[in-house]
Amino acid sequence: MRNASHRLATALLLALPLAACNSSANGEAKGNATAAAEQPAPASQPTQTLTSAKGQVRATQVASSLDHPWGLAFLPDGSMLVTERSGQLRRVGTDGAVSAPITGVPKVFATGQGGLLDVVLAPDFASSQRIYLSYAEPGDDGTAGTAVAYGTLADGALADVKVIYRQEPKVDGPNHFGSRLVFDDAGHLFISQGERNKRAMSQELDKLQGKLVRLNLDGSVPQDNPFVGQSGARPEIYSYGHRNMQGMARDPRTGTLWQSEHGPRGGDEINLPQPGRNYGWPVITHGINYSGQPIPEAEGKAKDGMEQPHHLWEKSPGVSGMAFYTGRPESPWNDSLFLGSLAERNLIRLTLDGDKVVGEERLLNEIGERVRDVRVGPDGNVYVVTDEDDGKIWRIEPPKAP
Repeated sequence: MRNASHRLATALLLALPLAACNSSANGEAKGNATAAAEQPAPASQPTQTLTSAKGQVRATQVASSLDHPWGLAFLPDGSMLVTERSGQLRRVGTDGAVSAPITGVPKVFATGQGGLLDVVLAPDFASSQRIYLSYAEPGDDGTAGTAVAYGTLADGALADVKVIYRQEPKVDGPNHFGSRLVFDDAGHLFISQGERNKRAMSQELDKLQGKLVRLNLDGSVPQDNPFVGQSGARPEIYSYGHRNMQGMARDPRTGTLWQSEHGPRGGDEINLPQPGRNYGWPVITHGINYSGQPIPEAEGKAKDGMEQPHHLWEKSPGVSGMAFYTGRPESPWNDSLFLGSLAERNLIRLTLDGDKVVGEERLLNEIGERVRDVRVGPDGNVYVVTDEDDGKIWRIEPPKAP
């Protein structure tokens, strides 16, 4: 009996990292009236004073009662578009008022980690009113895959919606869809994805799982993509050997693309992806399976022809959305990179010296919620989205210069 109890306790301990990463991801849509209702501005927006290595910060709860919000994008008037994983796209005012769901959003696979994911404004949004969405798209026989669509935003609706990317082949399973969307200055859209928990697919160039994809803004393939014209390789691929990329941003100082991805149990990474490079999953990894056993395909932590992470966490914080805080020399947070942490339920701030990570701290421990996305607002404050049944948007005011 003692041995059986010991085995049960051990199994529970081994399951904790997985539960920490996926606790909200296993939830479904609320399915009640409040999930779809318009919400008026709250009577007040609660504020807390929190600690940081650089001084006190103010955290203000802008909005609440969101259904596992996932992505955030600022509109020119300072209001926000927010995705809810269960399939709703909403507009949130600076006063915290939450709109009814915007109509015209594509149908999503709202199961497990799947659903409505990232939202970004087109580079020419001022004239086109176009937005891009990434989401888990349902397929036949319970299959699904990451997809991207764009549409024109007007009068509480999306019009002229067009799907410009579909991950192929669609496969079964509820996990590892990615996905973040980032534009460069040359007319390209980068799409981060997951390998759908089908590890070997990350290394298979004829499949799109576990790949960073680069497209033109209309969904066509740039002719200078690294695998264009190569037999047995998808031309959409920019880099490969990725596990589950849930954070991505461009450094405003240099234009360099950064992406973060979940390791298994250990081995969360930041990469600076380069065209045609292999980032190793699952052949090289610093992590193990959630069961405590090795990754079956793993050959070690390094191998010729495979890239090492730019930055690594041996113990997984469950990294998600990311944002640069730069161009503010008066701020103690200048030249920082922020990342959401799902497993540790906080916000990670990395101090940068050029491309080097030279410091790290954890913020928002007092709030204790899963940080899914982080963005820098037009007001110079940091905004975070918490992935909870009662999901929130928080505005974080940086510490003042001494």
